[in-house]
Amino acid sequence: MFKITKKQKLGPEMVLMEINAPQVTKHVQPGQFIILRVNEKGERIPLTVADFDSEKRRVTIVFQKVGKTTYLLGSIPEGGSILDVTGPLGTPSEISKFGTVVCVGGGVGVAPIYPIVKKLKSEGNEVISIIGYRSKNYVFWEEKIKNVSDKLLIATNDGTYGEKGFVTDILIKLLESNIKIDRVITIGPAIMMKAVSDITKLKKIKTIASLNALMVCGMGMCGTCRLTIGGETKLSCSDGPEFDAHLVDFNELMERLNVYKEEEKYAFEKWKTEAKI
Repeated sequence: MFKITKKQKLGPEMVLMEINAPQVTKHVQPGQFIILRVNEKGERIPLTVADFDSEKRRVTIVFQKVGKTTYLLGSIPEGGSILDVTGPLGTPSEISKFGTVVCVGGGVGVAPIYPIVKKLKSEGNEVISIIGYRSKNYVFWEEKIKNVSDKLLIATNDGTYGEKGFVTDILIKLLESNIKIDRVITIGPAIMMKAVSDITKLKKIKTIASLNALMVCGMGMCGTCRLTIGGETKLSCSDGPEFDAHLVDFNELMERLNVYKEEEKYAFEKWKTEAKI
């Protein structure tokens, strides 16, 4: 069992959890993920690591309650436990001294981009972070990201905080200012990462995206998380989760993410009825 040492509400249906996971924190690096199972009858879900503390042996995850498993996970109180935590999994982020790096995070994707921003800054890069949310109510980790960035820019869809619009609107303005950008890294909804990729492709700026493909085993055995990258089949778990965004077939990714929407809705509604929520 893995104890939840901290639980915090970050926004509407948005939850932060710190989990005591010594084996994970011993090896984890930015860009990697864990797979957890709430109980013995639960499904296995992947969550990218948002932060980690090797001394305290704790790993931080941030998730939004959108379905049966995430609601079930979110119902566990601080001090409670999760049955399984497996990891770290996936290939760590490629981090070196690139020069000026723009990190673009959207929604829940703001959390896993934090350790990448932090590491990039420690390697001597100039880091410009662009983070976006639906509205002010969803804003979290602003100061945390700001403290490890040279510059932080914020967008909200409705304009209730920061600039009104999307992270891509800010990115376009940044590119129009003729700042030399050596690399862009993006984490968030697939449609957002595709939009970022389309913009940077025109400028021929190397862009890396962390892909949120459907996943089961997390170790390259089941093939569930297959993707098309540069015309070749790759696995998000073992080959990724980060890939050259300009080679990603985002349309295929988004189609596959929607394959089980009806089944997920049915399972969630059934669970809510049985749990009397």
